[in-house]
Amino acid sequence: MQSLTVNHRPVDFSGQSLLQVENLRKSFVLHQQGGINLSVLEGVSLSVNAGECVALSGASGSGKSTFMRCLYANYRVDSGSVWIKHQEDWVDLCQLAPHEILAVRQTTIGYVSQFLRVIPRVPALEVAAEPLLELGVDIDVAYNKVKDLFRRLNLSERLWHLSPTTFSGGEKQRVNITRALAVDYPILLLDEPTSALDATNRQVVIEMLQEKKAKGCALIGIFHDEEVRGLATSRSASTQLCNRELIFDR
Repeated sequence: MQSLTVNHRPVDFSGQSLLQVENLRKSFVLHQQGGINLSVLEGVSLSVNAGECVALSGASGSGKSTFMRCLYANYRVDSGSVWIKHQEDWVDLCQLAPHEILAVRQTTIGYVSQFLRVIPRVPALEVAAEPLLELGVDIDVAYNKVKDLFRRLNLSERLWHLSPTTFSGGEKQRVNITRALAVDYPILLLDEPTSALDATNRQVVIEMLQEKKAKGCALIGIFHDEEVRGLATSRSASTQLCNRELIFDR
């Protein structure tokens, strides 16, 4: 794989750290409202280690989703850095060219968004296997891995060869989750991954995320459901999904 043309940070990070956000700032210009500048993120910093889960908390409109999109480089930031441990190197997503960002996304950082956007007529099996196939995984191996995840997530086999455009919200979300969990990303971003799921499938997703975390995956997510966040005081440390919170307060 071609190396990324970035400036490397002169100071070493912790050996367990996989993501370091430094003084992130993001604003939007509202062109249809007289060019008002709306500041959303003001100097946000975060460090996440391997095997750690951080829950993003705060009221609606406080900047949680904007922060997630900055971490995935969907939004360009005004200033600050998003350092990702990509393979053996540290790279700043804020300094990468678009094709370099795609290379990092392919192997290092996955994203479960609230919505699944797909091309019509492409079957769910192919949609979910796409990230594996792009990595060069054999098609039979990729499809079998996806089928195993579909079964675990209770996605009916009759749906596998249909386009997700016809699915319910919960069915689409399970395809979306499968896309992300099929690849062994070191870092996983989760934007309300269980918002459309029933209690049974919500618990399945919690267990799957626990397994990813146990294998050293760093999780950063928005979880409005207390059960999913696993931060309730009644839970033991061994059964909690999230280790700590980053609170957004505007």
